[in-house]
Amino acid sequence: MIRKTALLATGIAIGAGCATLGQQARALVGTPAVAATADTYKFLSLFGDVFDKVRADYVEKPDEQKLVENAINGMLTSLDPHSSYLDAKGFKDMRTQTEGKFGGLGIEVTQEDGLVKVVTPIDDTPASKAGIMSGDLIGAIDDDSVQGMTLNQAVDKMRGAINTPVKLTIFRGKDKEKIDVKLTRAEIHIKSVRSRIQDGDIGYVRISQFNEETADGLRNAMAKAQQEIAADKFKGYIIDLRNNPGGLLDQSIQVVNAFIDKGEIVSTRGRNADETQRYNARPADLSKGKPVVVLINGGSASASEIVAGALQDHKRATLIGTRSFGKGSVQTIIPLGGSSGALRLTTARYYTPSGRSIQAKGIDPDMIILQDVPDELKGKDDTKGEASLKGHLKNGEDEKSGSQAYVPPDEKKDKQLIAAIELLHGKSKAQIMAEQTKEVAKDSTKAPTKAN
Repeated sequence: MIRKTALLATGIAIGAGCATLGQQARALVGTPAVAATADTYKFLSLFGDVFDKVRADYVEKPDEQKLVENAINGMLTSLDPHSSYLDAKGFKDMRTQTEGKFGGLGIEVTQEDGLVKVVTPIDDTPASKAGIMSGDLIGAIDDDSVQGMTLNQAVDKMRGAINTPVKLTIFRGKDKEKIDVKLTRAEIHIKSVRSRIQDGDIGYVRISQFNEETADGLRNAMAKAQQEIAADKFKGYIIDLRNNPGGLLDQSIQVVNAFIDKGEIVSTRGRNADETQRYNARPADLSKGKPVVVLINGGSASASEIVAGALQDHKRATLIGTRSFGKGSVQTIIPLGGSSGALRLTTARYYTPSGRSIQAKGIDPDMIILQDVPDELKGKDDTKGEASLKGHLKNGEDEKSGSQAYVPPDEKKDKQLIAAIELLHGKSKAQIMAEQTKEVAKDSTKAPTKAN
């Protein structure tokens, strides 16, 4: 039996059943079993007794397979928000999504207080085009309440044939404004890397998530930028990880390795000391030492935080934006064989090169810059972060809430992007932050207007 160590994204991509971040295969044969106590066997016997009673006496004949699957899922979901059971279909869908192509709506989700919470819509999908926002709560699907559904059940209900309609009932912002959104299901092919030449002298690279295509996509984008920009005019790179929910661990490692050629990138630490793994850079700095700015916000999670944290610790990049989500745990995907599906089990935490745990704390940028949020979206633009998830892994007393996750659709109003460009064009951090402070102060002293 094989298990794949996976660094999971914050949620599950609708239409795929779940997100997978499989990275390293290791054999389970010979793994020592944890000895069960007498009390453990007593409770297992109790479970068997309850199961037999339900089978024999429930008012209607139950689906025995579903009973067992739901019992397993209940056990796993009681551990933390990211552990769960995948049935055979869910496991297959998970592997399909890792390839970057699946059918559905294109939303990364998690579960919160019985509702389905949007971590982020995926670029250029029905969800993003319909205006679904990070932090939205999905309360109903085709008028069926999601209360009482597992996350996988809700995802299954949102899946369907391509070109078929689905209605989501959304609750948005502090006041839980109710919005009905109609979408049409589509084949989702995630192009995780998009790039362009910014202002003629900067290589801008947007990474929307980390799938099997990401590292190659980044390498191609960097090669193209180096071909189109003369070396003496090349100011550097902007790597945009805003609202990137995460993805494959090995891809995030390769992304970091494109900008450094030595040192640790990330480590994972399990319950036992001998389970610690360290991932180090190889001599492969494709950036040729050019300056790097990384954009993050409250929707940047998991693998995004590995990239941001590693480049920050190596002092290889300046981070601009707002504090990241704080998803700092590692899940292991454990196939159960045959048609039995798989377990997704939290087995470790990951740490940045300096030993920082991101769990429930996130990555703080070097330059905190807030966007100007339209009046109709104010109070609806923040994510609560990992620390707000019920049952999340604790990380000391200084856990931090989420932060702003709004990105203006008009680049001319994108203050974080503008700051990154200014920094690469030679303006100092102090100058940029001073201008930001003046702008905020100016906005706060504007006299309110009153209609006569």
